Amino acid sequence: VQLQASGGGLVQAGGSLRLSCAASGRTFSSYAMGWFRQAPGKEREFVAAINWSGVSTMYADSVKGRFTVSRDNAQNTVYLQMNSLKPEDTAVYYCVAHGRSYTILSRSGEAWAYWGQGTQVTVSS
Repeated sequence: VQLQASGGGLVQAGGSLRLSCAASGRTFSSYAMGWFRQAPGKEREFVAAINWSGVSTMYADSVKGRFTVSRDNAQNTVYLQMNSLKPEDTAVYYCVAHGRSYTILSRSGEAWAYWGQGTQVTVSS
């Protein structure tokens, strides 16, 4: 099972980026997927998650209203649209997938079985 995240980069505050995560090695259409991030010197934190069907989503308070998580099960891909970016959004963003099908969403890192390699997002002020 592999999760390949892409779309990170350098953007000015107020700008937008769209992260993508392509899953391979298994069909993820029955599994929740999500995003975490880790800034230098800080603990890893939950960003957003989406259930297997795409109907249910969950966001960290810090990104609610600015970030949108979505998925395309036909493409085995999950997305994170990030708008109104702030310098404090600077971090390595990790794509995650749950290890069990049809589960509820969780903010805990321990609930997610599969992690991608991360993509760097840098927001300049």
